[in-house]
Amino acid sequence: MQKVKYLIIGAGISGLTFANYCGDDYVICEKENEVGGYCRTIKRNGYVWDYAGHFFHFKTDEFKKKFIDKMNSDEIVYNDKCTKILYKNKFVDFPFQTNIHQLEKDEFIDCLYDLFNKEEKEHYDNFLDMLYGKFGKSIVEKFLKPYNEKLYAIDLTKLDVDAMGRFFPYADKEAIIKNMKNSEVNSYNSSFLYPKNGAGSFIKILYDNLDKNKVLLNTSVVNIDTDKKVAKLSSGEEIEYEYLINTMPLNRFLELLGGHSSLVDEMSYNKVLVFNLGFDKPSPLCTKEHWLYMPDKTDNYYRVGFYNNILGNEKLSMYIEIGYSKNDVITEDEIINQLKLTLENLKKDGIIDDSVKLVDYMSIIMDPAYVHISTETTKKIDSLKNEFKSNNIYTIGRYGAWIYNSMEDSMVVAKELAESLK
Repeated sequence: MQKVKYLIIGAGISGLTFANYCGDDYVICEKENEVGGYCRTIKRNGYVWDYAGHFFHFKTDEFKKKFIDKMNSDEIVYNDKCTKILYKNKFVDFPFQTNIHQLEKDEFIDCLYDLFNKEEKEHYDNFLDMLYGKFGKSIVEKFLKPYNEKLYAIDLTKLDVDAMGRFFPYADKEAIIKNMKNSEVNSYNSSFLYPKNGAGSFIKILYDNLDKNKVLLNTSVVNIDTDKKVAKLSSGEEIEYEYLINTMPLNRFLELLGGHSSLVDEMSYNKVLVFNLGFDKPSPLCTKEHWLYMPDKTDNYYRVGFYNNILGNEKLSMYIEIGYSKNDVITEDEIINQLKLTLENLKKDGIIDDSVKLVDYMSIIMDPAYVHISTETTKKIDSLKNEFKSNNIYTIGRYGAWIYNSMEDSMVVAKELAESLK
């Protein structure tokens, strides 16, 4: 039986980062035939597609330097974010709440009136309650409610007040009024960088630092004896570990351990069907936008992105995101129907026309995609994590920790954990 100090489940960005900092005594088990998780990149027929839209907003010099120093300057593009909301066939700058002055006069007055007559509270009951209290009826019902319902695929009253944390673009009345004259983008991702060969380029840098013999592809952990600290692999091999580092989705990890069925049932999340689409010519409408938010409930997608505008390529290359609830089953027939509907809606929205032809496409199901933050569920998960810690089990990453965070956040936590355990 092999013995290791660190047994790492999952070779996504968190697992690979942990292995980069933990020393030499590790084994990574990855169920897929390649590393990267949701950060994988596909290159096909001249198109570069990620498994989903991944853009890097480095705030820590260490990680920025770790990647940038190992790439040629001409392999990376830098962009100031250009994002719009397609609202009633017109572009409105994102975020909606600070750009209501761009609406038609009547709608602008509605939003402004409701903003000044909103009923704020000291404590809000849920995410939707917070939206009404912070922004008033019109802003909520024109954009914030329909868009987030499409994204999360859940009743917004089921989400925690702070469901999106720092990623939600809050703004008070003063900031909204000020923005009417001096428009500013103050979000955490107002600028970003992107490798010309896709997000997988950064994954490759992390992977290339590791001993490939210690990364077991096409290998799942099928059983864990937490008392003996022994894991059985799909290959039949058993590994004795000192520390178990999990990065697979927490709900699936709990199913693997057993004994947590009620919590697993309680954990809420959405699924996202992603289409990567490659066309033969540019979009007649979207010539510079990096991605669009789509609140219209007649559109099946909630967000569309433009790889070609990010990379400076001519032919239209897109990602499309469609939200589903955790209990929805996304069949092959559903995927075919959604592709047909997507192309119809792209035409309706003016993003393509009859002269723009689809050349290639692929679909990906993200399951889970966005976890739904709930105060009571989070308390139970935090308590469980503390129990795990006492048994040398750590569950990290966006899905392993069951949190809403950025890729860089996940890397920072993985690095700090590795260094603390050393």
